Amino acid sequence: MALIVQKFGGTSVANIERIRNVATKVKKELDLGNQVAVVVSAMSGVTNQLVDYVTQLSPLTSPEAWSEYDHVVSSGEQVTSGLLALCLHEMGIPARSYAGWQIPLKTDTAHGKARITGIEADSMRSNMAKGIVAVVAGFQGVTEEGRLATLGRGGSDTSAVALAAALKADRCDIYTDVDGVYTTDPRIVSGARKLEKIAYEEMLEMASLGAKVLQTRSVEMAMNHGVVVQVLTSFDDIPGTLLVKEEEIMEQKRITGIAYSRDEARISLTEIANVPGMSAALFGPLAEANINVDMIVQNVTENGKATDITFTVPKADLDRAVAAVEKVKQKLQFKSFHASKDVAKISVVGVGMRSHAGIAQTMFEALAEKNINISVISTSEIKISVLIAEEYTELAVRALHAAFELEKA
Repeated sequence: MALIVQKFGGTSVANIERIRNVATKVKKELDLGNQVAVVVSAMSGVTNQLVDYVTQLSPLTSPEAWSEYDHVVSSGEQVTSGLLALCLHEMGIPARSYAGWQIPLKTDTAHGKARITGIEADSMRSNMAKGIVAVVAGFQGVTEEGRLATLGRGGSDTSAVALAAALKADRCDIYTDVDGVYTTDPRIVSGARKLEKIAYEEMLEMASLGAKVLQTRSVEMAMNHGVVVQVLTSFDDIPGTLLVKEEEIMEQKRITGIAYSRDEARISLTEIANVPGMSAALFGPLAEANINVDMIVQNVTENGKATDITFTVPKADLDRAVAAVEKVKQKLQFKSFHASKDVAKISVVGVGMRSHAGIAQTMFEALAEKNINISVISTSEIKISVLIAEEYTELAVRALHAAFELEKA
């Protein structure tokens, strides 16, 4: 007997018929003699509608407003979990729905993007041992103050992996509207190839760089806790992609995949005094506002007295980032300030970069051949990212996919 956590996204539970389809997949695992916990997202489109209701009433400028935001938007997952539990009951399968606070799944107080601090799953585990399917509302938890908190967009993935870790599950199956992880977005590159396996580190980079298959935090948690994760589709009975340790992949190509993100915004400040403390004065307020800064480039002027700084933030956080920068304008005394949403981040990812030279050269030459200008570059051990004009996103992805011959098995 194995313990399996299944997670179903919004498209998988988009209507009653699809919820019935999910129930059959749960039953399939039960018929194999396994214990099952299911984590569900809100029905497709519901969270967006709830967010729209909130933002029509409030600009969300206070912690109290964000707390109420979480109370509203977390309701979508509760509806889905109750509906699936009802469906299982009608099939003769014992089931119980759980809201995040009923487990409880504990979080910090960063409403809208809370982090999990602990899960007390003993009661759930006891019920599962009796053959009761646990149907969990994803995306949500409860703070020490007893307030509902949400984990950020895609947070149901994190709920599922965290629950799998707490339950010591044998596997966590993430069901989505795609049938696995591809070398790049198959909607852009028809020759994109599904990967049988991908290393945790590669998936973490691809998720953080724009690949929408899994939420970044869920991959990080799976890697840290050794959770076996499979990404597969809820619409066909075909194998998906396994997230594994790097050593479980026999031979690494130079590059595993191409990721892109249109959710980037760029901020540039010019002629800031080149003295100690200025970077801290700039990025400190952004951190306090829970705004993640990604790519950073700093250039010192020829005389060494001033510096220009360019960095990127999530597009959705641009207005808040601009407000945070304006608050320290007097201290920074920059000459000019420019913010832009018309950018995209393109990245090549692969643990094979550790043992192959010339990756950057191939990447830059491929983009240059298409007359695509690069404005910012950042690197890690297994990825190279560039910032380009958003209008060239698809052209860049196709060029790089071809340059690294990713369509070949």
